[in-house]
Amino acid sequence: MATRARGSGLLGELSAEFVGTMILILIGVGVVAQVAAGGDLTDPKGGLGGHDSIAWAWGLGVTLGVYVAARLSGAHLNPAVTLTLAVFKGFSWKKVLPYSIAQTLGAFVAALVVRWNYSEILGHADPGHTIKTQTVFSTLPGNGSLTAGVHEWGAFRDQVIGTAILLILILAITDVLNTAPGANLGPFIVGLIVVAIGMAYGANAGYAINPARDLGPRLASYLTGYGSAWRDQWGNLYFWVPIVGPLVGGVIGGVLYKYLISRFLPGAEPEPPGRVPASETASEA
Repeated sequence: MATRARGSGLLGELSAEFVGTMILILIGVGVVAQVAAGGDLTDPKGGLGGHDSIAWAWGLGVTLGVYVAARLSGAHLNPAVTLTLAVFKGFSWKKVLPYSIAQTLGAFVAALVVRWNYSEILGHADPGHTIKTQTVFSTLPGNGSLTAGVHEWGAFRDQVIGTAILLILILAITDVLNTAPGANLGPFIVGLIVVAIGMAYGANAGYAINPARDLGPRLASYLTGYGSAWRDQWGNLYFWVPIVGPLVGGVIGGVLYKYLISRFLPGAEPEPPGRVPASETASEA
């Protein structure tokens, strides 16, 4: 007896975005809790990893979240990605807000799990639940440093640049008319992109590059004792920076890819000798 194919519909897509983003945050926020809060209690301090382990874990979180959600929703896991795909790739505008809400809820629930799981360690490392461990959940200018001199607009610039890089690269590796990775390696490459951005653009604003990744955990921390979650170390209202910056940066990245790369790519016809051929998927489109 043949199995009847089931369409996921919007509910399935939103469920995938929720779970995929939840996986991303369980690993990403989890590693920061282990390194920052757990490492503060080791002797000597910092015995549970550093910036590189954080960057690699965030990248792996993205990879694994994409593998979970890709078949059902395309695994955006990021409102900046969703918005950019709507602007440049024909993604339905009606789905932009529902996707963004599902992503933010997934991040929120995951952050609550991390907060619960690491409650003892967070309580010992930072009994007052202050800026000291706020970076476990959400980003701050200069990663909370009072000496780096990074304020809201410097962090905003950083988020625009970092997310523009992210979207240029995502659009490149998912473009079948370009040299898209084969053998289902796309999620792995996306994860490497996040690792690279974290290693190169992590100092000014913690490389949120994703409004859901920051807003969901920020709300979770606020509701569980972090009263200053919406402000930075200077006391300025900061939560808007990792929301607006990535949305702007993602669209800028889309503009750059469309007008500097995509419009020059060859079509689906056979390539001349010496060129990498378009994939069979593109040829059949």
